[in-house]
Parts: sequence; C-alpha cells; structure tokens
Amino acid sequence: MPLSIPSPTISEFHLGPLTIHVYALCLMTGIAAGWWLAVRRWVARGGTRESFETVMMWAIPAGIVGARIYHVLTHLADYVGPTATLHWWAIWEGGLAIFGGVAGGAIAAWIVARRRGLAFAALADTVAPGIAIGQALGRFGNWFNQELYGSPTTLPWGLEIDLAHRVPGFEQYATFQPTFAYESLWNLAVAGTLLLVDRRFRLGRGKVFALYLALYGLGRVFTESIRLDYSYDTFGPIRFNEAVAGLICATGIALFAWLARRRPGREDVVERTV
Repeated sequence: MPLSIPSPTISEFHLGPLTIHVYALCLMTGIAAGWWLAVRRWVARGGTRESFETVMMWAIPAGIVGARIYHVLTHLADYVGPTATLHWWAIWEGGLAIFGGVAGGAIAAWIVARRRGLAFAALADTVAPGIAIGQALGRFGNWFNQELYGSPTTLPWGLEIDLAHRVPGFEQYATFQPTFAYESLWNLAVAGTLLLVDRRFRLGRGKVFALYLALYGLGRVFTESIRLDYSYDTFGPIRFNEAVAGLICATGIALFAWLARRRPGREDVVERTV
C-alpha cells in the first residue's frame, strides 16, 4: 500500500443540542496560543496585561470580520448569484482569509492603541510571533474540512481527499499536496525565527512585524501557487492571492530595510502612564 496522509472522517460533533465544528476549535486554539505568547511578550516589554487584553478584545473580532469579508470578496461566485452554493455568514464551513484578518485586526488595534496611549509599533512587534503560531494551529481546521489542498501528487505525504471534497476536474485523483501542512510548518518556522532574531538583536519600532510580513508572504506565495481551491481572480497568469502574498512579502522587506535605517533600536516606553 502506498503511503499517504488520511483526512479526518469528521469535521464536527455534537454535545447534546450543540454542534461543535472542529474548524472553530482549531481557530480558538490558535487564538489562545497566540494570545498567551503575545501577552507575555508585551508584559516583558513593560506594558500591562489589562491594556493588552483591551486591545485584543477589539482586534480579534475585527480580525475575524475582516478575514471573512476578504474571503467572500475573493470567492463571490460561491456566495452571490445563480451558482452560489455557500452562505456568506457560515464561517464554520471554512473561509477565513488571513490577509483580511491581519488587516482588520491591525486597524482595530491601531485605533485602541492610540486611545490608550500605547506604542502601536511595539504592540505589532509583540503579537507578530503569536500571529504566526495562531495561523499554524488554525490551519489544521482546513485539514478537518478537507480544503486548502494543492495539486495531485503521489508523494508519500500526499493528502487523501474524499471524492465529495475534490475540486471539479480532479475527481480521478485521490491524493494531493497537503498545503495546509506546508503552511502550518512554515508558520511555526516563521514564529521561531522571529523570536530568535528579536532576542538576539532586540528589534523594535515595527521591525519584528515587518519581518513577519516578509517571511509569511514568501511562504504564502508558494502555497498559493500550488493550491487547487484558489480565488478566481487573476493578474494574467498570476493568481490574486499569490500576487497579494508577493506584495506583502515585498512590503515587509522594504519596511524592514527602512525601519532598520531610519528607526534603529527599540522603544524604551511602550505604554504611556495615565
């Protein structure tokens, strides 16, 4: 028998009248792990737990909303029109895009940070490794939903996908590239790199977050290039999300270079005393 990675046989279970979606559990686990790491880093930088938690109580819901909006807008045919088969509000069916999530969360965090006298760049640096870890754990929700997989493969780590979940036109293939696993492993490597570099060079003023953008964008370019269930819009031969990931990577590199030159060191104070 050839080797392969089996997909889970369930994506939900019931506790009395409640339906528990494993996708949601994976997201919650990722949020909890990212929160735990980020709050420790923020307190170590001189901030207070109370201020951090206030920011996150706004940023996380805003991030979920932003992630859903981005996904729906890049998969409109699935949600709007005569060919629509999904409901735009049903996030338990999958469909949260990290690009929109980071943007939505960042906007909310910036607003709250300004109101509370927090150094937003330091806050972004603090949460960057936690975001990467949260993404790594959250991606396992895609495994349970049998989505976010790549091109057909016969490699030993090929992912088994049930016929009902295969992209039209690829029904004859049984195993596919496990892009959810590639991205999860890459995100863990990104988180480790950020922590090591930050500890070694004491980065600040947004440089850790800039490095996160560069590294995450680089890995996402690869996974987007081999995905089968990608967003439908393209720029010529380049897929929309692939182009966005490339832009994020380039922005991160440019921002890191600019900050290293113009904003050396790190903040002495991250939270203004009221």
